[in-house]
Amino acid sequence: MDRVRDFDTLEKMNDTIVNNINNVVGQNDLLIHLGDWSFGGFENIRKFWDRLICKNVCLVLGNHDHHIKHDKEGIRSLFYSVNNYEELPISKGSTLILFHYPILSWSGLGKGYIHLHGHAHLSNDKKFGLGRRMDIGIDGHPEFRPYHLMTEVVPLMKKREVKSDLAHDHHMDGL
Repeated sequence: MDRVRDFDTLEKMNDTIVNNINNVVGQNDLLIHLGDWSFGGFENIRKFWDRLICKNVCLVLGNHDHHIKHDKEGIRSLFYSVNNYEELPISKGSTLILFHYPILSWSGLGKGYIHLHGHAHLSNDKKFGLGRRMDIGIDGHPEFRPYHLMTEVVPLMKKREVKSDLAHDHHMDGL
């Protein structure tokens, strides 16, 4: 397996993540986080949030976010929103499908909707599925930082073919 996080300690990795987020996400921006915010345990949820400049965090729950999912000690109040799945319209006819997990077929796939996910920790050379699916975890960014949706991700994804990872996906019949 390719190692995409080359850090000597968890603390060094977390420091780099926080610094890289703070370098590109401003106080009034919206940070969309595709899950596993609470991977380090309940006690680290607030600590990580406190270190970020941006307090507008839209969290799509990941498999390690059970404390947030169940709102332990009211922790969900830290976040702008907390959901399992998001459909985010970005312009007329363009929508982002946001889910922690990569899925092979999604709402609007045949219309060219873009599916963005985390979970897999894919390196830069492996972050794309067929068509318009992408792992946007920071692991796959060449600078180990969040992607800017409107300047980096959307223009790149709109150039990709509307295609399914499934060999016989009936959602593609009209194309």
